[in-house]
Amino acid sequence: MKNGISVESKTLFETTFVVLDLETSGGQPSTTVGITEIGAVKVQGGEVIEEFRTFINPGHLLPEFITSLTGINDSMLAEAPSIHEVFPDFLHFLGDPLTTVLVAHNSPFDMGFLKSAAITTENDWPEFLVIDTVRLARQVLSYEEVPNCKLGTLAQFFNTTVEPNHRALDDARATVDVLHGLFDRLGSHGVTTVKETMKFKRPKSAGTKRPID
Repeated sequence: MKNGISVESKTLFETTFVVLDLETSGGQPSTTVGITEIGAVKVQGGEVIEEFRTFINPGHLLPEFITSLTGINDSMLAEAPSIHEVFPDFLHFLGDPLTTVLVAHNSPFDMGFLKSAAITTENDWPEFLVIDTVRLARQVLSYEEVPNCKLGTLAQFFNTTVEPNHRALDDARATVDVLHGLFDRLGSHGVTTVKETMKFKRPKSAGTKRPID
């Protein structure tokens, strides 16, 4: 807590958010699966403050399906820095967990890789508050509005300025627009703070309940 005000108590407008996305060489972190690209956008009050983007050499060859999905290939990562070189700079970019809230689409995936990277690089992982735009979208949007809460579906619904394409920075940029669209919806429910956002659940009378995507 700084100046007696916790980040949970801050309004959404005055809070600094870091919206991040990772590309990886597989579905779960391990000695043969790691982060290949980080993209992150720092925003406050609806405005972009700073961006972070880097390739990472995972120390092993990529599976063909990953290259097919992301367009990232081994030659693109050959001269990229290792996670040991990148991680301290990325932690610095994220900032102070007392003032910064992290945002990711399907955040357990990203947080799992980042916490694993912290262990690998012998860094402490700060206890950030994390907003998952998948969970938030399920509470804010009805099934009649969107058939699922995939990033591509939400990007189309909110008409994001960048189309998600399985590349870290573009997907983070698209998630920023999705986040702001969800914040606008929350405003109609009287939600204005980080704490209220973290706890928000759709009123039972507010449209058809969403299935689990």
